[in-house]
Amino acid sequence: MQDLSGSFVALVTPMFENGDIDYVSLKNLIDWHFRSGTDGIVSVGTTGESATINFNDHHDVLKETLNIINGRMIAVAGTGANSTEEAKDLSLEAERIGYKYSLSVTPYYNKPTQKGLIEHYEYITGKSEISQILYNVPSRTACDMEPSTVGKLSENPKIIGIKEALSDVNRFKELISISKSVSDKHFSILSGDDPSFVDFMSLGAHGVISVAANLIPSKIKEICELLMNNHYKQAKEIDANNRKLYELLFVESNPIPIKWALSELKMIQNGIRLPLTSLSSEYHEEFSSLISKISN
Repeated sequence: MQDLSGSFVALVTPMFENGDIDYVSLKNLIDWHFRSGTDGIVSVGTTGESATINFNDHHDVLKETLNIINGRMIAVAGTGANSTEEAKDLSLEAERIGYKYSLSVTPYYNKPTQKGLIEHYEYITGKSEISQILYNVPSRTACDMEPSTVGKLSENPKIIGIKEALSDVNRFKELISISKSVSDKHFSILSGDDPSFVDFMSLGAHGVISVAANLIPSKIKEICELLMNNHYKQAKEIDANNRKLYELLFVESNPIPIKWALSELKMIQNGIRLPLTSLSSEYHEEFSSLISKISN
């Protein structure tokens, strides 16, 4: 099994203005990421609007994404849901399509206990063979997977890492310590927070699953390469130039800003599914000025 490290993109799902999937733009984005050095694609994760994509669309996007990647990059299927049965079904479907890895967000809204989280992931791994990456993003799910829970789940041979989006240095250190204590496999610690991923990787995290990489893939890749080769000063200098972008990408709920930015660059159409809507006009001028300076 391949160790997961480096620069992964939490890929948007391109849509036409009526909400239908734009498969031509999907191919163009994936090909661009390959040319830009992106290590892996996360398809139909939360940035890919998994919460509003029905099962058939989810299947079709996963299948087409894997076909387009064609072994050129690591492919990770978004399979999370707040229903354990649905998350299990999505994991099985991704496995049938041919994915080796899935990313499964903690059940949102339900606010399960730590015991419930353990049972949720143990149930999924008991029903499928696909390797699971846990995903903790408390700001969006109202559920925080504690390090002790991650430690317990890391003992499961089918759970091979975590995407951690909480920006807290003590949390970083605890998770890295858990990774080092797992003796029979590589347990990947991946940042899920663009503003803090450099600090996380500087402490020993293995990579990032990035929203910003949708727009600046070669820069995120360069930062990861520098960090993995212990060139911290250079990595932080490049990262500092991206701080305003990180801020603007979250002025409204993800993926509203990143999809608007990509549409401004004519890389996708400005399609997004309700209840999400297009970026508010008050942010257009500042965002347009910034992205006009972006080049890869």
